[in-house]
Amino acid sequence: MTRIVQVGSVLALLFMTSATPLMAQDAPPQALITFSASIGAAVTILGAAFGIAKLGAASVESMARQPEMADAIRGALLLAAALIEGATFFALIVIFAKG
Repeated sequence: MTRIVQVGSVLALLFMTSATPLMAQDAPPQALITFSASIGAAVTILGAAFGIAKLGAASVESMARQPEMADAIRGALLLAAALIEGATFFALIVIFAKG
């Protein structure tokens, strides 16, 4: 436990000694990472892809377990996939309108 406290105090001391010259600069700090509409679009599309993939995997597995319910499951799958795609397109429109 004392080793963790020693490491923490060394890190705090290092932060305090290095933060003072950085905060004394006159110029505004430059951002290390800038987010644009393309990053927002990528995150949106990845989320939709993972959602539809999970939905498809679960529906195929449930069709394999109960083949007599395949038509009902397929209908629910298409409806849910369409809703996910609609939300994705809406998010992309908002992202590109803002960015």
